Amino acid sequence: MKTFGLETSRVRALVDAVAVPSASDEESAGPEPRAGAEQNPVEQNTVEQNTVEQITAEQSTAERFALGAWSTLVEPGDGDAGVLVAALGGAAALSAVIEQHPAERIAAAIAERDGELAERIVTELPEALARWRPRLQSTATVHAFEMAARIGARLITPADPAWPSGLHGLGAHAPLALWLRGTTDACERMQRSIALVGARAATGYGEHVAMEAAAGLVDRGFAIVSGAAYGIDGMAHRSALASKGDTIAFLAGGVDRFYPSGHDALLTRITEHGAVLSEMPCGAAPTKWRFLQRNRLIAAASQATVVLEAGRRSGSLNTAGHAAALGRPLGAVPGPVTSPASAGCHRLIRDYDAVCVTGPAEMAELVEGFTDAEGAQRLNTSMLRSAEETRVLDALSRRSARPLNDIARRAGMTVAAVGSVLGILQLEGGVAERTSGWIIAAKR
Repeated sequence: MKTFGLETSRVRALVDAVAVPSASDEESAGPEPRAGAEQNPVEQNTVEQNTVEQITAEQSTAERFALGAWSTLVEPGDGDAGVLVAALGGAAALSAVIEQHPAERIAAAIAERDGELAERIVTELPEALARWRPRLQSTATVHAFEMAARIGARLITPADPAWPSGLHGLGAHAPLALWLRGTTDACERMQRSIALVGARAATGYGEHVAMEAAAGLVDRGFAIVSGAAYGIDGMAHRSALASKGDTIAFLAGGVDRFYPSGHDALLTRITEHGAVLSEMPCGAAPTKWRFLQRNRLIAAASQATVVLEAGRRSGSLNTAGHAAALGRPLGAVPGPVTSPASAGCHRLIRDYDAVCVTGPAEMAELVEGFTDAEGAQRLNTSMLRSAEETRVLDALSRRSARPLNDIARRAGMTVAAVGSVLGILQLEGGVAERTSGWIIAAKR
């Protein structure tokens, strides 16, 4: 039996190298039968039970490997992949893509479990398959597993106790697996956590508020979730560590390359006392699209999100948009009315019904007394940028032109979809076509 063209023994070795240790592993390994010895009925039943358990273990291994492979195959937040894996399971869904089953055959397999779901996805499957197949490379998956094992990273799936339960709120757009560096205990404590986010170009005021907020929330038993960026994020992590609390950082790229590089020491400390997580495999570089999608994990994994300082166009407003769309509590800290660095927070409070919070006590109250805000839908639709445009721009270069097929592969989209987006961007003056391909226009 092979998975992604690899022998079962090879797959097992790759999965075991990044597995989360379990106390039950050794207990479940029963004694091997003695060679040449007669077996009584009790021993025979034990052997049969062990055989069933071995088959189940092999299926579990194949499923874990497939979920890890899916992380190399799709871009974050791919709802089509989420629906397919939820319906068929990671291993069966991966086999269908590898073996190039036609969309009708895959839809028929889904219909056996959920006919309504099959009808809804059948029209989207052809485009989804066209997105995924250019990335079908077993070598990329093997490389991701090997790199993770080399740095001591682990693969966790929704079946693991360490899986952040809040991510289930993302539905089909939830990550299929997460790569972890750090402690699984910190992940489990995300069930009581608050996300602290804000501007990279933070002021002294913003950093002071972040320091006080993180320390006060840790004292109240909350874990601190953020994105390890410069400014507010970094201060929130540092303060949580200084207060001997749990802190979790979500990255936009692989956990093998800490980003930003200036926070290498900080992220290393987080792996020692907390957790660093990413849905991207080792070797994956952060892009603008992946940062935006990373923000949805921060918002979903936490019980509430607080924006501490943000300009009108700060990326932390994107995290706020995800929190509002999920119906999670959203708070914002006011700042001086003359400070552009707080204009985004004031906008959240004025236009989108974010709760005005001024200290850790009020932030903690968000978790207990939140009611869905009227502005949630308005915030979600107004602040989340076009996904396709972001992904195409991420796949382009400012210096060298790239052909259409290469852009589609890099963006994880179909050639037709990329061509459509490029046409719109060209009309806006954002991209230019050269004889050898497409390039970001100089004026951008």
